[in-house]
Amino acid sequence: MSMDLSVPRYWRMKLSLYRLQGAKCRACGRVHFPPRQACPYCGSRDLELVDLPKRGRLISYTTVYTIPEGAKEYSPVYVGLIDLGVTKVVAELTDVTDPSKLKKGLEVEAVLRRTRVDREAGLIYYALKFRPSMGVPDV
Repeated sequence: MSMDLSVPRYWRMKLSLYRLQGAKCRACGRVHFPPRQACPYCGSRDLELVDLPKRGRLISYTTVYTIPEGAKEYSPVYVGLIDLGVTKVVAELTDVTDPSKLKKGLEVEAVLRRTRVDREAGLIYYALKFRPSMGVPDV
């Protein structure tokens, strides 16, 4: 997500930024993320939005050390490939206190985190990220 979103554009995108939703193709049954206008597998435009699981397993991750000037406090950033069972997502990992524990198969869960405060526009930006699971089952 670009950090240069205007307030109106950010507001229009809020559902896709704050909800973990994918698109399920009614033709082939596959789920993809992020939602698109056509299925990337079969090309069908007969899609429905579906809520994705909030828990998954870490497949792989990378560490990003080159961070934009306004976000140095969050350095380094960990970005993971997460298997949600029905589809895979790429997302930032948060609450990582010991990077040596980031291993394949680690259970992770989606959480909402503040990413930026734009005092001039009066807007606080949030995004979905994944953290190591706290062990609480889905309800």
